[in-house]
Amino acid sequence: MDVSHSESRRSELNQWKKATGENPLRSAVRFPVKLAIHVRANNDEFEAVTEDISANGLLFVGDRLPHVDSVIEFTIEMPSDIMGSANDVEIHCRGRVVRHEKQGNREQAAAVIDEYYLKA
Repeated sequence: MDVSHSESRRSELNQWKKATGENPLRSAVRFPVKLAIHVRANNDEFEAVTEDISANGLLFVGDRLPHVDSVIEFTIEMPSDIMGSANDVEIHCRGRVVRHEKQGNREQAAAVIDEYYLKA
């Protein structure tokens, strides 16, 4: 990515921040759902479990976690009762790890979802 595109993208993202400093991307409803996911990042693979999921991202835990700023891909199989459909729905996602945090003795990673595809 060239510098001008990066600066342009940063400028676009800055317009979405509220004056209070609160990030509106975090305003999406979070669903406390524990689902197994297989994460791929930087030619490595990780097994993890989601803690919560929103339209914008997810929080997950695992024995090993991708580094902050890693581009990740993962597939989530959403249960039919959560999706309101007759069958489970498989969602393939691409995103980025934006932070790590410690919850008790467990390491968690938060990721934003940049794009997703529903598998028919």
